[in-house]
Amino acid sequence: MKVRIKGNSVRYRLSKSEVDKFGELGVLNETTETLGETFCYQLLRAPVDFLSVHFHQNTLTFSVPQHIAQEWVQTEEIGYQHKLQLPNGKEVFLLLEKDFVCIDNTFEDQSDNYPNPNAAC
Repeated sequence: MKVRIKGNSVRYRLSKSEVDKFGELGVLNETTETLGETFCYQLLRAPVDFLSVHFHQNTLTFSVPQHIAQEWVQTEEIGYQHKLQLPNGKEVFLLLEKDFVCIDNTFEDQSDNYPNPNAAC
């Protein structure tokens, strides 16, 4: 599972096996260790009405409504997005998507990624 955070946007990208595991368990957890603390990130199927995110005790949790999680896992749907309104009047853009094989050269193992629909002319 990859997390991309830029400003007020959070994007989670999952490989094929991660999408399957999320479909089975309803949750995925990853950690990144640093010198000081461990940063945890989680994808959670939850009884919520829309995509949401919160950060608590070093864990960034991206919550997915149950109906969206089921549809995403069982279909060819690539992803879902939502602009979450914050209490301070700002918003955070959320994006959940399946991870495609990169078209350009990369050293990253992409054997478990989805075929890129733009790979063929």
